[in-house]
Amino acid sequence: MISIIYPYRNRDLKRVQRSFESLKNQSVQNFEVYFVDYGSEPETSVKVQELFSDYPSIKYSNHATRFQPWNKAKALNSVIKKLETKFCFVADIDMIFHPEFVKTAISLQKPEQSVYFKVSFSESGDKLDGIKPEDFDQFRHSDHHATGLTMFSVKALKSINGFDEFYHLWGAEDTDIHVRLRNAGFKVEFYEEEILMLHQWHESYRVSEKAGLNAEFQIKNIVQLNHQHLKYAEEYGITKVNSDGWGKVMTAKQESELLNCSIKINLDDEKRTIENLIYGIFSSQSDGIFKVKISESENKEEFKNRLKKLAGKKIPEFYTMKEINDLLLMHIISFYRDRPYIFQIAKDLKSITIAIDFR
Repeated sequence: MISIIYPYRNRDLKRVQRSFESLKNQSVQNFEVYFVDYGSEPETSVKVQELFSDYPSIKYSNHATRFQPWNKAKALNSVIKKLETKFCFVADIDMIFHPEFVKTAISLQKPEQSVYFKVSFSESGDKLDGIKPEDFDQFRHSDHHATGLTMFSVKALKSINGFDEFYHLWGAEDTDIHVRLRNAGFKVEFYEEEILMLHQWHESYRVSEKAGLNAEFQIKNIVQLNHQHLKYAEEYGITKVNSDGWGKVMTAKQESELLNCSIKINLDDEKRTIENLIYGIFSSQSDGIFKVKISESENKEEFKNRLKKLAGKKIPEFYTMKEINDLLLMHIISFYRDRPYIFQIAKDLKSITIAIDFR
């Protein structure tokens, strides 16, 4: 028996369907599937659930996290913490499985040992509908450095509090979990005798990252920070991470409260205002919901030019909205990620609204 877990947010349904179809065609059906919809837009979630009518055995959960950045670790942990099976496989919605995958994975199960698999990668423009399993090896494939597709001992995962929930957006949580399992004395083996999965091409996070603020959650240099955090785990033998509440996700009721509560303060984008919010105001909150709106100042340049003409007047400094986005998101995911919170970027990109529940 094996539990297969898909973390998901706002991906196209065709690749979802290809992956599900490949599971329907497994030679051995001794598995269960969990699909964790971690904050998709409502219209996407509706379409995904409509697709599930063809796959009634899949266990679907929808988390109210669309106003939080992607956190694969927390999405996975929300299932792992409650699992009663002995082994789980962390899937990717981009995977097309060989019909013998589940049979082979079960044959590799050993107490407290995890196994990760060699994968083939399609390229942009490849036609994958009707692809045959025997053709998987015609594509370029991964080596032991690619750690994303792993069957884990659930007991081992729980002993180190699952995936590290510090990691947000893209990068390193898959390698980090291998590092910490090995640090804790567990075996992690690479299976490369055959190729049992084909990865459907998609644009990488690094390519899609924009220099300025946009509606998508992005943080400048988050990939580099994630890899530095991984390096720390490697160098200092880190094993157990997260708080005791690991795997806990904000509920729809909590999200509704945050969305509907009143704004307590309105701030502009002056540097000293933002820094006081980060280092002074946030840290002084101890009860209730705190909600703040930060708006881009109008006519900043005209204002600064007027001050230049007045002798002795210090010219104020301003952050760009992109800089504010990066500063505040990094602060929140570093110190308040275990609390219910929302982070809303206005459609015109001229304001950001944040609400955090400090109760």
